[in-house]
Amino acid sequence: MFWNSLRLALSAIRRNLVRSGLTVLGIVIGVAAVVTMVTLGDGATRAIKAQIASLGSNMLMVRPGQRISFGRDVSVPQFRQADLQAIRTQVSSLRAVAGGVNASATVVYGSKNWATQVGGVTGDYLDVRQWTLSDGRDFNDAEQRAGKSVCILGETVRRQLFGAAQAVGTRIRVRQFSCDVIGVLTVKGQASMGADQDDLVLMPLRTVQRRMTGSTDISALLVAVADDAAVSRASNDLTRLLRERRRIGPHDEDNFNVLDTRQIADALSGTTRIMTMLLAAVAAVSLLVGGIGIMNIMLVSVTERTREIGIRLAVGALERDVLTQFLVEAVTLSCFGGIIGLLLAAGASAVLARIAQVPFVFNPTINLLAFVVSAAIGVVFGYFPARRAAALDPIEALRHE
Repeated sequence: MFWNSLRLALSAIRRNLVRSGLTVLGIVIGVAAVVTMVTLGDGATRAIKAQIASLGSNMLMVRPGQRISFGRDVSVPQFRQADLQAIRTQVSSLRAVAGGVNASATVVYGSKNWATQVGGVTGDYLDVRQWTLSDGRDFNDAEQRAGKSVCILGETVRRQLFGAAQAVGTRIRVRQFSCDVIGVLTVKGQASMGADQDDLVLMPLRTVQRRMTGSTDISALLVAVADDAAVSRASNDLTRLLRERRRIGPHDEDNFNVLDTRQIADALSGTTRIMTMLLAAVAAVSLLVGGIGIMNIMLVSVTERTREIGIRLAVGALERDVLTQFLVEAVTLSCFGGIIGLLLAAGASAVLARIAQVPFVFNPTINLLAFVVSAAIGVVFGYFPARRAAALDPIEALRHE
């Protein structure tokens, strides 16, 4: 019985291909839009998590000031070398601790120059950031203690100054002093805020303090928590130690902030998911419009085929046979629309993901759900026309011209 109804439905669709195509257009657009939005949202979420992970896993970032800021807050006291040493010796759940300070500078090699950020860092910086070298070596203890003029280049700076030439072993000018290039960092890519992590030059902390900032301030502390330790506990221990060292009263607010990179990733991912769901909900309105279009066309079809329905009822067809015939036709239309929409969404998602530079993440759940919803729309919006066809009086239907 079902296969006979399906055969009749396909025959009716073939008789009016253009009308049938226009009927399912709303379903096609709705399914394609919803699946594309969710797929791109999943890709953006994965990209954000990967960018945050590139900062370093199980890492805490400590900055002066109550607000989250990536610039220097001069209204509050900065950190000192003694703070760094105290954290190393008194917080037991840490794997490595590094301090840093940033300064803007133009670096010059030969006839080429490039404006970048210079980071003065302590010896554990690369360990905390889980950053490796593609060429050369890290700073040694003697260079750190003496504040030698040595530097490690990010890949962007290396490319802008040297192109395909060898960078390690050369000398570049940073502001008004020369610096020996001893290493090149591996590529990290874009950070979560859109900044290029490879556009920097690393130097020993004391070198930058003496030659560029003119102070012993440390503007940021980077703390890597041991793999077997709880990040929340390490954060609490760190906060307690810094409050004590900065002489903050029991009822006073912290004049520093401790950021967990995982919390940043979760917050940004949550925001992305909410925006994705909002966009998908807006796109889903097209499915509703498509369902109304199916109901409208099915009502027209019932009117056009009234005499055909009367003949079927007159020769012995039951009401449920006619109901099934028109219901299957409506569901077939919506399913065709769902399949075409899924194929269109796959192509659009792949192209847009490449343009937006986010990974293409195939989500079988949303694809299956979108197809099921498209079929359900055929059932819901096709039932009334099918019921109207089944309720026709055979005699009146046969008289219909």
